[in-house]
Amino acid sequence: MADWNETQRVQQEQNFAGASVPRSTTVFDAGLRKHMLSIYNYMTSGILLTGIVALLTAQSGLVYSLLSGPMFWLIALSPLAIVFAMSFGANRFSKGTLQIMFWGFATLMGLSMSSIFLVFTGGSIAATFFATSAAFAGLSLFGYTTKKDLSGMGSFLIMGVVGLIVAMLLNLWLQSPALMWAVSFLGVLIFAGLTAYDTQRLKREYMHLRGTEFAGKAVILGALSLYLDFINMFQFLLQFMGSRE
Repeated sequence: MADWNETQRVQQEQNFAGASVPRSTTVFDAGLRKHMLSIYNYMTSGILLTGIVALLTAQSGLVYSLLSGPMFWLIALSPLAIVFAMSFGANRFSKGTLQIMFWGFATLMGLSMSSIFLVFTGGSIAATFFATSAAFAGLSLFGYTTKKDLSGMGSFLIMGVVGLIVAMLLNLWLQSPALMWAVSFLGVLIFAGLTAYDTQRLKREYMHLRGTEFAGKAVILGALSLYLDFINMFQFLLQFMGSRE
């Protein structure tokens, strides 16, 4: 009987040791990593597609025809329309439709951004891209790992984006170099903050979305959010680091 009791005690201790890390927690962590990796893969692919389209458009000379006439407004406004459609119509669209819209958005952004090759040197564009990549990686890692709640930053940063848009529209009329530099400086700070905030938000959203049908759509929408953070930070930073032709 003593031997049997001893065997039971050892078995219970082994079971307790094995339960020190619950299986549900391990599965959740693996699922979260897979979810976030999918978002980063989509975002990176979208940015690369935008860069390739922008470079080819500039090198082919097509950029000159895109900068004039109604085509300019079509290319300039279409990405904005797609963002609103994806953000507010995600429940109505299938995952496949959202994927097509995301790739179409990235392509149109490439056509729109091809004009930067007429203003800045290729070397300074590349240097700014790598600087933005390094900053984005650090900020996103901070948002993913920090224990500090960044949710309070959200409304403040969104208000900052609205203020930036108003200031940029105002400067189309004023043409003030000082206002342009101020907008660029604030733009870098705001989208740097949004990078950390959005990363933490997407991480927390997974807790509610895992195992649901919407999880696949959330990957694409999350990639769109981080894509916008990266591209806007790149464009504002280019005002400081770009060498003009």
